[in-house]
Amino acid sequence: MSEQRKMYADLKDELLITRDQIAVRVKEMGAEITRDFEGKDLTVICILKGAVVFFVDLIREIDLPMTMDFMAISSYGSATKSSGVVRILKDLDKPINGKDVLIEDIVDSGMTLSFLKENLLSRGAASLHIATLLDKPERRRVPLHVDYSGFTIPDEFVVGYGLDYAEKYRNLPDIGVLRP
Repeated sequence: MSEQRKMYADLKDELLITRDQIAVRVKEMGAEITRDFEGKDLTVICILKGAVVFFVDLIREIDLPMTMDFMAISSYGSATKSSGVVRILKDLDKPINGKDVLIEDIVDSGMTLSFLKENLLSRGAASLHIATLLDKPERRRVPLHVDYSGFTIPDEFVVGYGLDYAEKYRNLPDIGVLRP
């Protein structure tokens, strides 16, 4: 049995979102972002590690010159619940003064992205927008506006397409719910 089939065996029976559904929605999001940021000085920021697969696919669908950067943020412990404390583990490599910034991450409680939005705006970003493949509004603990959303999902722990459990399952091309 291939390693990927072994990983699928760890998921609940039905996939939450298939790779084909993801590809279609990412292409649509790329077209929306291209239209909205035409003529702007766009910097796209990937929040490591969970958003990296989405980030790579999405930037290839944005038909504009842009710069990119990466941040690593910690708001989770070793379990599946947020600690509520947000820490920057890896900061941006370049200043964002005057840039139109697009952050890519999963939106869960909203704590991490609210912190980031405030932090990056205080550094002089001209504007700040949020793109997420997955939004879990049921888990929201703070109000947060998401500008580009791929899919609204239920409050379940999902893996695949960059998302992990204990650093595993990120390489699944689909998104599924892990069995208990």
